[in-house]
Amino acid sequence: MEQVLEVVQLTGGYSPRKPVLHGLSFEVRAGEMVGLIGLNGAGKSTAIKHILGLMQPHQGEVRIQGLTLEQHPEQYRGALAYVPETPLLFDELTVEEHLRLTGMAYGVEEPSYEERSARLMEEFYMTGKRGSFAAHLSKGMRQKVMIMNALLARPALYVIDEPFLGLDPLGIRSLLDKLVEVTKEGSAVFMSSHILSTVESYCHRFIVLHQGVIIAQGTLEDVCAAAGLRSGSGSLEEAFYRLVTDGGSNGPVG
Repeated sequence: MEQVLEVVQLTGGYSPRKPVLHGLSFEVRAGEMVGLIGLNGAGKSTAIKHILGLMQPHQGEVRIQGLTLEQHPEQYRGALAYVPETPLLFDELTVEEHLRLTGMAYGVEEPSYEERSARLMEEFYMTGKRGSFAAHLSKGMRQKVMIMNALLARPALYVIDEPFLGLDPLGIRSLLDKLVEVTKEGSAVFMSSHILSTVESYCHRFIVLHQGVIIAQGTLEDVCAAAGLRSGSGSLEEAFYRLVTDGGSNGPVG
């Protein structure tokens, strides 16, 4: 499968003297969902910021569809969509105006925009809120608008950070169904979440980040093996607990 996201020996953080990330290497391929898991402070948000281009690597590089941000900034940014943990909207724009703005930014043609936006409004139970200003929406509804904007764009890569916070059960189900759909259509999904049971059920592969180092990555079987669990005998939650409470004693993997 085509590599959509490639992170190669990434070392980075807020200060060159004290990096948060240490030599991260992984990939996310077309048509797959990869889960990034780790304790608070493990470096997950810092890794995502480097992928988004909000932080510059101290060493290594990040490529999307083979392109770096420095070489091809417009194509790089146009190939990804981001859903942050905390929704960021314009209070004086309506739900529909947010979608319209995203459609213009990503060059979505009018017939496609009309079809996609109407379907997303229906699937996320937001049709009745089409004309509502963002300032009047609950946190869960604001998060739905962020998710709908990302799905409207249909990029090669979705970067999603703790997407389930604030969502009601219907919103969570709608999001998961859409993520399955976009991977079947060939997009790649890179998702960070603390809800390990959901990550295990939906992701194809996993990256365990601990103290800025990848201590395990691969399929569930690979992660369980890194945690010392017998094949087929462990869950992602159990493997994760063993890995992080052992302090990553098995060393970085991948």
